[in-house]
Amino acid sequence: MATPIRRLFGCALLGTSLSLTPVAPAPAHIPEPVPLRLAAPAPTRAEQVLEEMTLAQQVGQLFVVGTRADQIDRRTLRQIGDLHVGNVMLTGRSRHGVRAPARVSRAMRGQVSAAATARVRLFVATDQEGGLVRVLQGHGFSPMPSALVQGRWSPRRLRAAAQRWAHELRRAGVNLDLAPVLDTVPGRRAAEHNPPIGAYDRQYGFTPKAVTAHGLAFARGLADGRVAAAVKHFPGLGRVRANTDTAADVVDRVTRRDDPYLRPFRAAVEAGVPVVMMSTARYTHLDPQHPAAFSPYVIGELLRGDLGFGGVVISDDLAHAKQVAGLRPAERALRFLAAGGDLVLSVDPAPVPAMYRAVLARARHDPAFRDLVRASALRVLTAKQAHGLLPRRGDGG
Repeated sequence: MATPIRRLFGCALLGTSLSLTPVAPAPAHIPEPVPLRLAAPAPTRAEQVLEEMTLAQQVGQLFVVGTRADQIDRRTLRQIGDLHVGNVMLTGRSRHGVRAPARVSRAMRGQVSAAATARVRLFVATDQEGGLVRVLQGHGFSPMPSALVQGRWSPRRLRAAAQRWAHELRRAGVNLDLAPVLDTVPGRRAAEHNPPIGAYDRQYGFTPKAVTAHGLAFARGLADGRVAAAVKHFPGLGRVRANTDTAADVVDRVTRRDDPYLRPFRAAVEAGVPVVMMSTARYTHLDPQHPAAFSPYVIGELLRGDLGFGGVVISDDLAHAKQVAGLRPAERALRFLAAGGDLVLSVDPAPVPAMYRAVLARARHDPAFRDLVRASALRVLTAKQAHGLLPRRGDGG
């Protein structure tokens, strides 16, 4: 760039020296150049849809509500319309093959409308890890061994298998799998005393390295098959001595901010996983006062700050878990969202009306909380945009 600039100045000087016309003196004040105004980036489709939604519809996007995998729950069906619920989960155990869950999923998706969800389609989730944690079984679903067995396969083989399992989920109408488990259990003997993970062989191995390699292979295979993965249970349940589903005051007294057992979650975030599920255990070295799902420190400082996660944060079940039973359902939802969570998971539709009404009421009267709701809804819509679940521009009502 230096040579053209010198030429430009040279021409100006030459022109001045040869000019026969007197040159007027320079003005005393030279106006500042007008700064160029850069055009604001065009809004994403998710941002456009958010602005088209009512606040009630935005709140509805923040709920995932259960229905039996092989039977339509009429309460959940109604809540899509009445409460604008934007996501459902197939629960329990279905051994009737692909047709039964596909029928349930089709019925739920059929409730999507302009009035209900602003035509935004549903995340239809389930728990399909393998082994004993496998909601959908029967004709059309391949055998899925436990994660511990999957961890003995090569990552390449596991990724290919997970892609096949994802295709089976898609045929059943599922587009979000609450898997893989990225909790690390520190050894075989430790597994015997770890009810939520080790007792069911839900871990991919006994080191963060093994869990990272195989957990990411599973998540990538799901993505290859167009199913979103929700890794769990941040910041880890591999070293607790009780199950948050069946016990209260479950405490991890080991995990620290720089803990090597966080590495599988960090790797998943760096790989672009769209959803992270929170544990409801308490972590004495992180936030001794609050369960992780209700902790602004664990969600905001650790997951979003240290790990840099910008995607969707989903709770573990807030309907039946003993760990949160001491709080009213409405308070569970409010605390999770106030801490920075995005998707409230309730495997039972019964407490959802109270949860929804409490969130909507606070959003209407508390501007700061309303901003949190909008930010969470945008993260959910952005994830849905990536999975083709938003209405196209110009779609009719």
